[in-house]
Amino acid sequence: MIGVVGPGARAEELAASIDGVEFAVGAADEVLAAGPEVVVAVSESAASALVDAGVDVPVLPVGAGPGLESVSPERVEAVLEAGTASGFHSRERPVLEASIDGTACGRGLFDAMLVTSEPARISEYAVGSAGWAERFRADGVVVSTPAGSFGYSRAVGGPVLDPGAGSLAVVPVAAFALRSTVRVVDAEAILEVSVERDEGDVTLLVDGGERGQVPARHPVTIEVSGSVETVIDPGQ
Repeated sequence: MIGVVGPGARAEELAASIDGVEFAVGAADEVLAAGPEVVVAVSESAASALVDAGVDVPVLPVGAGPGLESVSPERVEAVLEAGTASGFHSRERPVLEASIDGTACGRGLFDAMLVTSEPARISEYAVGSAGWAERFRADGVVVSTPAGSFGYSRAVGGPVLDPGAGSLAVVPVAAFALRSTVRVVDAEAILEVSVERDEGDVTLLVDGGERGQVPARHPVTIEVSGSVETVIDPGQ
């Protein structure tokens, strides 16, 4: 069985275009409960939903952005046929887990971010890991995986990370002072981020989804917790 997760019409259309295969189409948790051999993620949000639902089978990304080396819709049938016959070509992607005061708040494939709830409202942040620490005033701070480094992190001045780099990017969002630093850190680092001044509401986002408010001086831990296997098209 093959699962398909994504925007309703797009997921149904893709499943209907492939003959001779049993599909389970629906929300991430429903599809995973059906026990698929592989799951097609039709969009970045579908890939994120699968990770947050604890996917433990290969994920075939379609239209899910360059960070996941997405497969084109025209190649999906050929990739599925080849993979089910002789094994999938795949890459392990790190998964981020974010916690507030030690309470897990969500898992993400792309990034975790603290950001002021009101647009252009600056707060002061502290971020660090073993051996280094930094404070800066900014709209927020984003931690991205290699897959996520192609997205919002890049838009605010972060580097694009090689898929196999084994690293994370830590990037201030609209920093008030030029002294703030973009860092590339080892993926094994455990990052602690906190709001140092109570100047406005700050929200924790994981893969773009709100996961809770962050009170001042309450630590947010962001670290790699496991991985997900994504399918790569050897013919592209």
